[in-house]
Amino acid sequence: MGPPVLPGSASNKGVSRLIRSFLAIELPATVQANIGKIEEAAKATSADVRWVSPGKIHLTLKFFGNIEESKIDSIAAAIRGPVSAAKPFHLSVRGTGAFPNLRNPRVIWIGLVDEEGRLAVLQKEVEFSLKTIGFEPEDRPFRPHLTLGRVKSSRGKEELIRIVEKYREEEIGTFQVEKIVLFKSDLTPAGPIYTPLREVRLGT
Repeated sequence: MGPPVLPGSASNKGVSRLIRSFLAIELPATVQANIGKIEEAAKATSADVRWVSPGKIHLTLKFFGNIEESKIDSIAAAIRGPVSAAKPFHLSVRGTGAFPNLRNPRVIWIGLVDEEGRLAVLQKEVEFSLKTIGFEPEDRPFRPHLTLGRVKSSRGKEELIRIVEKYREEEIGTFQVEKIVLFKSDLTPAGPIYTPLREVRLGT
């Protein structure tokens, strides 16, 4: 039995349009709520940051960019082997930081702790499987994190740095990874809209 087809994933036969898509791990509502508390504290500063809504924060494993909609099924089939062979595992969400560094923050992130190294192995195997159908691996190493916001200017920079330092070791939550989801991303003036197209469960 193949991966379940989720709402919004159907396409007309013979027609293939481009869609913006990515593979990701969803966060449970409890973790999203805890992230939201940190974000609210950060928003109280004068920092000029484009914040990501907690409900839209996820762990991206592979960003495809624009692909033909007809490739959805082949992507789901390619990742099914490594994903279904992997057993569910736990990730811890912990701490805050900034890319490229705290002195010059451009991206504010929430940290992920993969104590058993299961996430790194799964991501590498997924990349390998996707390469067999034409999607080349990323040039840069996989650095698992959750993007909290993108800095737009230096306004309120010192306040922002203090907030990031305050939550640097914050324990935000632990959750079990049970599935990988292929999302479609529609960019709108109000922000991106993410629609699940396929999901593949671990250990099935």
